[in-house]
Amino acid sequence: MRTWMITALAAWGLLAGAPAAVGQEAGKPLTIVVGYPPGGSSDRVARLVADRLKDRLRTPVIVENKTGAGGRIAAQYLRNAQPDVARNTLMLANPAVMVVAPLVYAEPGYDAARDFQPVSLVSSYHFALAVSAASPIRDVAALRQWVKDNPRQFTVGVPATGSLPHFFALMLGQQIGQQPEVVGYRGSAPLTAELIGGILPQAIDTLDTLLPQQQGGKIRILAISAERRDRALPDVPTFRESGIDLAADGWNAFFASAAMPAEQAARLGREIAAVMGEPALQQAVRAVNLEPVVADAAETAKRLEAYRGQWEPPVRASGFTATQ
Repeated sequence: MRTWMITALAAWGLLAGAPAAVGQEAGKPLTIVVGYPPGGSSDRVARLVADRLKDRLRTPVIVENKTGAGGRIAAQYLRNAQPDVARNTLMLANPAVMVVAPLVYAEPGYDAARDFQPVSLVSSYHFALAVSAASPIRDVAALRQWVKDNPRQFTVGVPATGSLPHFFALMLGQQIGQQPEVVGYRGSAPLTAELIGGILPQAIDTLDTLLPQQQGGKIRILAISAERRDRALPDVPTFRESGIDLAADGWNAFFASAAMPAEQAARLGREIAAVMGEPALQQAVRAVNLEPVVADAAETAKRLEAYRGQWEPPVRASGFTATQ
């Protein structure tokens, strides 16, 4: 009888040091779905976390890329997953999927607040305003004067219509008193190509995307949206240092289906937060020009609420709607 009880307790993960997965259904792998292609910053963060999480959970952690529709395909997949799948799946998502899409699409295919629960923030990123290296505009003060002299030429390129850089450009225009013509591109590659070539006068994109071009001398970053200067760009001021009261960031965070038991999601949040607190992983995240974040499920929910409070007003005020 005693042997049977020990075996049963071990199987249920109730003995100290038992190898049962913590916060995960024992014996079942954990799947992480990412709505973007392999190699991008979201995908790289997901794989960095998965590699360490498998050791803590003592179960396989698999990353699957379900791309399309700006990340909404992954959200729709998790929202429609069968309960047994949903209970063993996390999604890495960003504000475009969890904040902006529900505001600008009449039918995004999911309800961000009802269908998902926050698990853990893992990284954050900022935005940057840039011009071509050949541009005579060398700082924000010069840009403001140029806009004052050429208000009809104030055009800002962004990597996608309806993206966070799009709405940040509108927030910038409000601050300087002249709304720009925002031009959405099909991604960062064509945006930076036309910026470098001088076809596009100004652009706003994520800092991790523009940083390599700045370091290569092909563009000039005028300001970043962080609260303090970036360690990789000590000579580039923040917007607030440049006289514009504007700061904003984006993030990558893990979400679970509402079908996952809340205690399981909370435990996974604690495990991911522990992984993100490891110095080696933090260094790896910074190596892809992102800032690591340590936050459990409760802290993530709190930050998400504050983030929605910052971004929903400008998105709604823009009147922008998307059709596909």
